[in-house]
Amino acid sequence: MIRTVNLIKSSARIGIIIAFSASLLACSDDAEQAKSKRAKRPAQLVEYATVDIRPIQHKSQRTGTLKARKTIRIFNQEEGSLTSLPFYEGDTIKVGDILLEIDDKLLRAQFDKAKATLKQAQQDLRRLQKLRKKRLVAEDEINRARTALNVAEAEQRVLATRLSYTSLASPITGLVSERLAETGDVAPRHTHLLTLIDTETLITEVSVSGLLIPALNIGDTVDIQIDALPDQIVQGKILRIHPTLNASTRNGIVEIILDPAPSGARPGQFCRVNLLSSITERKLIPFTALRQDNNGSYVYFINDKNIAMQKPVTTGLRFDTRIEVITGLKEGQRIITKGFVGIKHGKKVRTANKPNQTP
Repeated sequence: MIRTVNLIKSSARIGIIIAFSASLLACSDDAEQAKSKRAKRPAQLVEYATVDIRPIQHKSQRTGTLKARKTIRIFNQEEGSLTSLPFYEGDTIKVGDILLEIDDKLLRAQFDKAKATLKQAQQDLRRLQKLRKKRLVAEDEINRARTALNVAEAEQRVLATRLSYTSLASPITGLVSERLAETGDVAPRHTHLLTLIDTETLITEVSVSGLLIPALNIGDTVDIQIDALPDQIVQGKILRIHPTLNASTRNGIVEIILDPAPSGARPGQFCRVNLLSSITERKLIPFTALRQDNNGSYVYFINDKNIAMQKPVTTGLRFDTRIEVITGLKEGQRIITKGFVGIKHGKKVRTANKPNQTP
């Protein structure tokens, strides 16, 4: 009886082992079949373009605000009552026009006193010089008289200068943009009374990408559209390129000058500046080839074995349907432009491009 039970148990163990072995063989067959199916899958169909280097100009439009190149704030250098302030906002002025006059009665009286003092000092020195010839006066006394004369002359020059400050002439031809006082006001020294602007020459400042700035040069001609003058395209020139960039935006400031400014153009008007860079050789790919993820920009290129390889790139300026590649690619590499669904690094691909066709 015992022997029979043992035989049954042994038979059961042998059956389990056989069943497990059969299962392993079945799994191995399934894996081989799956591998075979994968090997038989056709390569993914894609289209590509080649990386090329070509001379190209960059066109871009930037917006800005017109402002006067010369803005002069007029301050009084002498205090007193304003006896004349003839110009108002919007008035046209010319070089030499008298902008303001200040009551000069007190200064003129002081100036007359200084003239009299100077005359007396001159007479005293002459008298002493005559006495010196007769040896009737000491040399020290003559030196004191000469010093008194020098002081009187300096005092007269000071008062003459202060008197000149009571009448101010315009240093430019332009317009009055601000009038901040009225005739009869008593203006303390260094009070802002008027603001003048030169409307013959206008400038605007535009923010430009640091990638584009190296392709711009001082003196380059640009087209400007002023919204207030919609039917005109005005030519301006690059006056100045600021030497530093904004650390946050990586943009720099470019100053554009309109000289002469067109009729009707005024400071504060909105304008659009069309920049055209110099012709520069750049490495370009179609914009559709560029991919993005959390790590930045990348593309898929096709290697010699027709395998798709992911490659991170650094991009530059956009040129219509193409974009500049600064780092990451070489000229002539094949870059996938269509067929991205299901694509991944290391996947076999086949190209749909016609012979000699590179979009």
